Parts: sequence; C-alpha cells; structure tokens
Amino acid sequence: MVPVASFYLTRLWQVKPNQPVGSSSVGLLANLINAIAVTAGVIFAAAQIRQYRQRRQRDAMLELVRSFQSPAFTAALRRVLSLPDGADAAKIREVLGPDGEDAVYLVSLTWESLGVLVFRREVTLDLVDDFFSGPLMISWQKLKVYSEEWRRALNRETGNEWFHWLAERMLERERTSPPIPAYEAHRNWR
Repeated sequence: MVPVASFYLTRLWQVKPNQPVGSSSVGLLANLINAIAVTAGVIFAAAQIRQYRQRRQRDAMLELVRSFQSPAFTAALRRVLSLPDGADAAKIREVLGPDGEDAVYLVSLTWESLGVLVFRREVTLDLVDDFFSGPLMISWQKLKVYSEEWRRALNRETGNEWFHWLAERMLERERTSPPIPAYEAHRNWR
C-alpha cells in the first residue's frame, strides 16, 4: 500500500469508537482520499503514456509499410534486385541504364531512413525483420560495392551508413537465428 495512505489509515484507526469525530479526523480522511486520488492519477497517467507510445510505434510502422508500397519504391526495388551481387556504378549503368542510379538512390535512402528509425528505437528490429529482412539483405548484397565506391568518390564515409548498419544488424540476427519463412514458423497459428 502507498506509505502516505498507510500513515493516514493508521491515524484514523487510532480514533476511539465512542469518541466524537473531530476536525482532525476529517482532515486525516481528506488527506487519505487525496493520497489515493493522486496515486490513481499517477497510475492512470503512466498507463496513458504507455498506450501513447504503443500507438505511436504502430502508426510509425504502418506509415513505413505504406511508403514501401508506393509504385516508385516498388519499381526501384525490383530494378535493384535484378542487379548482380556486388554491382559497382559501371555495372548498375550497364544493367539498369542511365537512370538506374535513381532507382539505387531511392532504395538506398529508404533503407537508410529505416536504419535511423531502428537506431532511435522508433521501429523495432523485430518488425523490420518481419516486414523487410529479405529485400533489405538482398539489396545490401547488390549495393555494398556501389556504396563503398560512392563513399570513396565523395570522400565521405557517411554515405549509406545507416543502410550498412541496418544490414549488419540483420546479418547478426541471421547468424544466430536463421530466417524461417512465416508459413513454416507459424504453421499452427490459430
């Protein structure tokens, strides 16, 4: 029990049964009610904050999923996934044509944004794993050499840094727990 409430209850119980209720007893009762109300308010506020955080996380994930369903991203991802593993800039231009790097930028920047959201704990790695692990990991296999080349060309190590970071986190997960398709992992779900 809350220590303040316990204190006031103890004081109220010390009043004798035949003794008239005085202003001090009423004051004690009022303080007890106040302590209970404050405690209930704190508990309610904590529950509301928790619900708000859960709702914010769910909304962020839904918005993220919607952005991945855009025609522009879908087309760009399809083009990136058609590249050979370890494609450099020359190979990207050869396979995808002169506008191929636009598709690469769109996919890379999308994964980059997702990496920042995971790092800041706005989105969980579990959700990324469930929704995007395959396309993300395959994209990194295709674009790792390009990303390293791009960093050297720009003399800037921060190019695709969060995409790189996120791919490494997913690779670490897959080393300890190989991916199992949902249709197998949740076969007995009801």
